[in-house]
Amino acid sequence: MGAADKDVDSLASQSDEDEKIRNSAKTVIETCMQLRGHENLLIITDPNTAEIGQALYEAGSQVSDRVLMVMMPSTHRHGQEPPAPVADLMRRQHVVIAATRYSLTHTRARLVSSKDGARIATMPGVTRSMFIEGGMTADFDELQSHIASMARVLRKHRNVTISNQDGEKLELAIAGRWNLEDNGICNRPGQVTNLPAGKIFAEVKPESVSGVIRINGTWDSISISESINIVIDEGNVVDIEVPKDEILKEQIMEFIDERIESIKIIEFGFGMNPKARISGSALEDEKVLGSCYVVLQQPATRRTHELRATGILTDATVRLGDNHLIENGKFKE
Repeated sequence: MGAADKDVDSLASQSDEDEKIRNSAKTVIETCMQLRGHENLLIITDPNTAEIGQALYEAGSQVSDRVLMVMMPSTHRHGQEPPAPVADLMRRQHVVIAATRYSLTHTRARLVSSKDGARIATMPGVTRSMFIEGGMTADFDELQSHIASMARVLRKHRNVTISNQDGEKLELAIAGRWNLEDNGICNRPGQVTNLPAGKIFAEVKPESVSGVIRINGTWDSISISESINIVIDEGNVVDIEVPKDEILKEQIMEFIDERIESIKIIEFGFGMNPKARISGSALEDEKVLGSCYVVLQQPATRRTHELRATGILTDATVRLGDNHLIENGKFKE
């Protein structure tokens, strides 16, 4: 193949990717957010996600002429507040899409905007490949129906057992109801979703958690080759087996912060998106059909912010009472 032929193939490939980006942006605007012609839409982006923000802006502009895009400096961690002018803009919109490196989901700015009626999609850490492949290519109408159909199974169960292939297990009880809203369709005032979507989750009663859990997929968006074992006794984390990988070890030690006894599991969930794949980003990893996850929380102190870490399990067995929900990483209806 000559140089000219390679150039033609490269241009064709680029054109194909550009078309996929436009199609994904159209799906977000028209299917997921169901933007209407009279509505205000705010696209929030940062230097890491500008290309995706631009595609969303262009797709939104095909539906409404009340579309605004702002690029803010990248924050330094999930949950850090956006600049005050951005937070103020969020409150004034019908629809907000935050395609940023770090999540705005657990910020006061997002909470206030939701209370004021904005429907919001956050896409923390979204990349070009995540935007055009995997979980974003799901049929979100079908996914919404599948997740809704799980209500009849889940409403009867509050106790969860997660076990690995060596027989070690973790038992926990959920607090309140299972959340069936993360289905990719965000069409009601005040509603919030992640994109790509596709999980069912619930808050955990921290004091109910006891046993051993083996995290083998990702830890806080870092792919892991060596499992992380966490031992918990009546809600208190008593041991985290730190792996040899230096990057992962550093991140876990920073999370522990010499206060291992204060770490709690506060959320459990499982994936429902058949198109999602383990990509090294919690945004998509926790949506993979057959995977499950836990969220660990290190509470804030006078000198530190609250920290959260998501651990993904790809080969666990999950039981709700006597019902097998997942068996060795395979989802069971």
